[in-house]
Amino acid sequence: MIVITLTKVPKSLRGDLTKWYQEIQTGVYVGNVSARIRDSLWDRIMKNIGHGEATMVYNTNNELGYQFRTTRKDHEVADFDGIPLMMHLNVSSGVVDHGFSNAAKFHKAKIMMKKRGHKAVQSEKTPIVAIDLETTGLDPTQDEIISIGAVKRVKGNQVDHFYKLIQSDRKIPKKIVELTHITSEMLVSKGASLSDGLQALRVFLGDLPVVGYNAHFDGLFLTNGFRKIDQSDLSNKVLDLMPMVKKSDKFLDNYRLQTVLNEYKIENKNPHNSLSDAEATFKLAIKLIENGVLKI
Repeated sequence: MIVITLTKVPKSLRGDLTKWYQEIQTGVYVGNVSARIRDSLWDRIMKNIGHGEATMVYNTNNELGYQFRTTRKDHEVADFDGIPLMMHLNVSSGVVDHGFSNAAKFHKAKIMMKKRGHKAVQSEKTPIVAIDLETTGLDPTQDEIISIGAVKRVKGNQVDHFYKLIQSDRKIPKKIVELTHITSEMLVSKGASLSDGLQALRVFLGDLPVVGYNAHFDGLFLTNGFRKIDQSDLSNKVLDLMPMVKKSDKFLDNYRLQTVLNEYKIENKNPHNSLSDAEATFKLAIKLIENGVLKI
C-alpha cells in the first residue's frame, strides 16, 4: 500500500497521479504499484511539484513495516535504529531567501515587471498566423476540406481574420454536420471553389510563419488540396504547437485542443469551427511565446 499527500501542487500533477492512484480525499492518493513505478512517480512529483509539498508513505521491510519520503521543509525523515521517524524542525531546512527587506522586495518586483513587460512586447510584435481546417473526414487522400480559418497579426496588436467555406461534390457525412454545423447546402450556396479558397489563403498568409495545433493533419490536407488544383504547396515555415505543449505540460489528462485551452484558460466559444479554432490556436501561440516555449 502506498499513500501520497499533496498540497499546493499544479493541477496537471494531481491529474497525472490519478492514472495510478485513487484520490480518496482532496490531495490524498492511495494505490498499490511496484517499487519501480513508485520511485518513478516520486521522481516525477519532485520535478513537477512547483511550490507545493508532497509526502509519501509506503510498505518496506523494517521494524514498522513502512517508510516515509517528504518534501516538507518543516519536517525531516530521521532514522532511529532502523525505525523511520518524521521529525519536526524548529527551523525550516529550506534555503534561506536572502534579501527580504521591503527595499529588496520592491527591487525584485521591479525586475519581474520589466521581464514580464519585455515578454508582453515580444508577443505583441511577433508576426504570426494561426490556421485551422474542417474536413469531411480524417483521410487527406480521400476526404476534402470544407472550411478554412486563419488569424494573423496586423499593425500594432490588431489581428485580421480569414474564413472560407469550400465547395464539395460529395454529401457531408452526418457526424461531420453535427460536429461542424456545416451542411452540403451551405457549401453550395456560400462556398468558394477549392482553387479560389486556397489562392486566397496563400495571399492572406504571405510569407509569415504559420502555427497550428496538430499542424501535420492540416498540412497533409493543404498539400493534397494544392496538388488537386495543380499549384505548388505553401512554402511558409510551419510550427506545430502540440509537441511543444506535450513537452512543457507533461501531466495533462490528454492533449486534445480543448483540454489544452482549458489548461491555459483560453475560451473557444465555437469548437470545430475553423475560424474559432484558429483564434484559439492563435491565443495559445501567444501564451507559449510569453512562456518561452514557442520561439519564432
